[in-house]
Amino acid sequence: MKKIKYILAILTVLIGIGVSNPLVQAETYVYTTQTGKHYFYNAHDRGLSHAKKVYHEPLSKAKARGLTLSATEQHTAKHKHRVVVRKMKVKRIKRIHAKTGNKKLLDNHQITLINHNHPNFKKTDLTLKHGAWAKYGHLDHLNRATAANAMLNKSLMPKVKREPLYVDPTAWHNKRTNGGWLYNRSHLIGYQFTGQNNNLRNLITGTRALNNPGMSSYENQVAAYLRMNKHHYVRYAVIPHFKGDNLLASGVQMMAQSIGNNDVHFNIYIKNEEPGFILNYKNGTSRVG
Repeated sequence: MKKIKYILAILTVLIGIGVSNPLVQAETYVYTTQTGKHYFYNAHDRGLSHAKKVYHEPLSKAKARGLTLSATEQHTAKHKHRVVVRKMKVKRIKRIHAKTGNKKLLDNHQITLINHNHPNFKKTDLTLKHGAWAKYGHLDHLNRATAANAMLNKSLMPKVKREPLYVDPTAWHNKRTNGGWLYNRSHLIGYQFTGQNNNLRNLITGTRALNNPGMSSYENQVAAYLRMNKHHYVRYAVIPHFKGDNLLASGVQMMAQSIGNNDVHFNIYIKNEEPGFILNYKNGTSRVG
């Protein structure tokens, strides 16, 4: 009986994250309409210009409903999702344990892939010698968060109610928008993993789009994998990227690798942008544009 309950619990988790096997992969999100027959990677594609409402959903769900890639984007088909996007270079992103240098990224609107989505951890980064842990880099000379690294496990997850956020990271110039607030206090390592909350070494000023669905869509998949089994571990790193002396991050790099398998496996860069706003990355001020 206990075995049957355990199996049912696992199935419930898997159904909740939208997969049919215990592989938790970094999901790609696309844009769709209520009655349209196509999906789009670009929220500003002309094929969406007349839609009354645009939805942001996982690619797997869009395909399950029989939607196909928009004709306006088919000419860019390539790689895993049959989409080739313009290649771009980004400046070096500082990391604690390994160098990435300048990388050509696969641009998928706000989320891009680094190193073909393969994490750059060294073998020594993937050992369980010290069990579960989390480390937060020191603030730099401008009081900006630098990096957060962890070996995540269910044992680190908080068991108490989360307190409100009240500390302000650099470039915190928030304002109301039609849908809520422009900025969030964005955790590098999400609260659900370690319970770290008002820790300035773990916070940056991030747009609503960066925080959710950007980072949270990947975080939730990692969390689901960790909750499935107390013996699941995930090596995790999040590095904010600041250009020069800017106080607002241009984006964040997220890397994750499950230990002993590839059930969790991604290396992405998410731009710190918000549709409909022009951001001043020097100080975090903004204007509608």
